[in-house]
Amino acid sequence: MPPAPLRALTSLAAALAAACALAQAPSSPPPADPPPTPLPAEYSDAARKAYVAGLKEARELIAQKRYEAAIERLDGLSRDRPREPQARFLKAVAQTEAGKRDDALATLTALAADFPELPEVHNNLAVLYAAKGNLDLAKAELELAIAASPDYAPAVENLGDVYARLAARQYERAAELEKGKGHAPAKLKLVRDALAVN
Repeated sequence: MPPAPLRALTSLAAALAAACALAQAPSSPPPADPPPTPLPAEYSDAARKAYVAGLKEARELIAQKRYEAAIERLDGLSRDRPREPQARFLKAVAQTEAGKRDDALATLTALAADFPELPEVHNNLAVLYAAKGNLDLAKAELELAIAASPDYAPAVENLGDVYARLAARQYERAAELEKGKGHAPAKLKLVRDALAVN
């Protein structure tokens, strides 16, 4: 029987030989990459063209004042392409034109939640809020529109109009408190004249 250090050396040599044999054994190929996820059918060229045609048809229906038909068409487009904001935005336009301002507010509010980066949505919400006399909400929406797109001129102009209407409210109050003795009546006239330009 070999001495203990020799036995340990023999065992170590056997272990190394086994490890080398495993290292030289052919390994199985790495797993293949999974195939790319196919695009949904809504992204096909035909679906895109149908969507564009549907938007055009809806615009024509709105121009013809056939608001209910336009809204129905736009609802179908939104179901077919739920990630596209245009049909929902145009639906709010049709609802506004049809006098359904509360419905338009609901549509635009949901659209703003899904697409906060679209200044047009915030601008149109502001116009509806201002029409209801809620100038504070209108101001907040216009500030969001400008934050999303600082160069979006309609929102910048509309914010100026909202500030002018807020100023008119304050000048009216000041004129009442001053009972016509201060400068508020003259300032109120200037603001009202500026608003009349619109």
